[in-house]
Amino acid sequence: MPRYYEEGELEKQNACDGLRADLKECLRQSDCVMKDRRTPKECLLMGLHPSVPEECHRLRSAFFECKRSLVGSLIIVQVTDCC
Repeated sequence: MPRYYEEGELEKQNACDGLRADLKECLRQSDCVMKDRRTPKECLLMGLHPSVPEECHRLRSAFFECKRSLVGSLIIVQVTDCC
């Protein structure tokens, strides 16, 4: 379940940090990490594996979309500034 963070609670403050923290926590609590003793990165790279909850996959997708939106807005700003 997503958490809500107070200002200053996260070390870095960008738009995607809350999603990143939620994804990390979800993976740490998954059977893939706890029982199978894999790293969170290994668990993500396994794809749709039964030991990784669906919530973690949804958080990964949301985190990806968040990062992509940041890159998209950066490109738009650079294009408008150049001409």
